[in-house]
Amino acid sequence: MNGSPIPTNPGPEPRKRILHPDRVFLLSFSILGGSYLLLLLSTLVADLAYTSPGHLWRALQSPEIRYAIRLSLLSCTLTALLSLWVAVPIGYLMARIRFPGKGLADVLLDIPIVLPPLVIGLSLLILFQTPPGRAVERWIPVTYAIPSVILAQFMVACAFAVRTLRATFEQISPRHEQVALTLGCTRSQAFWMVVLPEARRGVLTAGTLAWARALGEFGPILIFSGATRMKTEVLSTTVFLELSVGNLEAAVAVSLLMVAAAAVVLLLIRTQGLESTLGRPL
Repeated sequence: MNGSPIPTNPGPEPRKRILHPDRVFLLSFSILGGSYLLLLLSTLVADLAYTSPGHLWRALQSPEIRYAIRLSLLSCTLTALLSLWVAVPIGYLMARIRFPGKGLADVLLDIPIVLPPLVIGLSLLILFQTPPGRAVERWIPVTYAIPSVILAQFMVACAFAVRTLRATFEQISPRHEQVALTLGCTRSQAFWMVVLPEARRGVLTAGTLAWARALGEFGPILIFSGATRMKTEVLSTTVFLELSVGNLEAAVAVSLLMVAAAAVVLLLIRTQGLESTLGRPL
């Protein structure tokens, strides 16, 4: 009764909204991954904004660029076929057979993937300066000629094809092959009649990836083949040559051609239900 205010009950304090730990985790990962995707998208948008259909048309009318397109298609196709020719037996042996030195072979097969491309080109150049290499050159001109382009692309692309096919054969159960062997088939017959048909998707994936990897190869080609107009010029070296003379619009136009080709390859892989080299199920 002394005139002091009567305390009132303020009621419960409003609850603070706390983010669930799982949401924080997913949000942080989404931000990190999305930043990289945004960077990739930004580079493509920047390329498209810098050039125009006119620039692309003028680039396609250039005899040098048209030659580079033809040579790229030819060399990449031959590289993909050669890669499959080598990667199928290597992938099968690495997946199915135990042999002395398998660990060393595994390391050697990964060297073209982790080694700087310029080193591969330099190593090829040195190889053909040795007596065996010079003996080959007497019969077939390789260095700074079209065969050098195919060989430089093959050195890198084949490693990706081997990795793809090894994962493919490892995912195929050996049971069917063993049944074929018990029924009287030789290992060769079991491979061609049983294993290879089951691996057809992996073979298509390996060939497609080898083709795409060959298209983007630059360092080994520059060192081993040079960048000579109308001789050893492919699309990747065309970008370098156009930049060296300050023709940025043509370089961007050719780059977009390569991006379009890579997109077609990736779309082919996705639409055909094929998988990449990381061992995902076929």
